Amino acid sequence: MLTNIQGKNVQITDAMRERADKKLSVLDKYFKDADAIGARLLVKIYNDHHKVEVTVDAPIGLLRAEVREKDFYNALDRVVDKLEDQIRRQKTKYSKKQREKLSIAFLENMEKMEEANSVETKPVRTKTIVATKLDLTTAIMNMELLNHDFYVYTDDETDEVAVVYRRVDGGYGLLEIEKE
Repeated sequence: MLTNIQGKNVQITDAMRERADKKLSVLDKYFKDADAIGARLLVKIYNDHHKVEVTVDAPIGLLRAEVREKDFYNALDRVVDKLEDQIRRQKTKYSKKQREKLSIAFLENMEKMEEANSVETKPVRTKTIVATKLDLTTAIMNMELLNHDFYVYTDDETDEVAVVYRRVDGGYGLLEIEKE
C-alpha cells in the first residue's frame, strides 16, 4: 500500500513513518492488488491529544477513519482497527448473498422496470464514468459504500458492462447488457 503521511503542527519522524507503514500494511490482505492502493494519513497535534485521520482509496470504495488519542501510536492502532472493521462489515454483509437471488429478483421485476423506463425524462446532469472490472459482490459493496442507488461496472466473468441497483423492496437488481 502506498502511504502518504503528513503532519500538521508536528514533524513526522522516521519511527512514526515506519510504524504507520507497518500498521497500514495489515490492510493489504483485504485487497488483490494492494500496491496500487493509496492511503493518506494526516496527523494533527492539539493541546492534549493527537488526531489521526486515514483515507484509503480502495477498489471497494473510499474508506475513512479518524481517532483522537493522547498518544500517536494508540491513535494509529485504533484507526487501523476501525478501517478493518469497515472492510470486514462490507465483506460479511455481501458474502452471504448469492448471485442467483439477484438474477431471480431481476427477472420477476423486469416488467415493472420496462414500464418505468417508458416515461420520458430529461437528463439533468451528464457524468462520464469508467466501468471498472469487478465481480457482482464487489460492485454491490461499492454501491453501498458510496450510498448510491445503482453502480455501473464491467462484469469480470462476461467482460460486459452491467448495472447493479437497489430495489424499492430492499433487494438488489442486476441489469446485464445483451447485444443484438
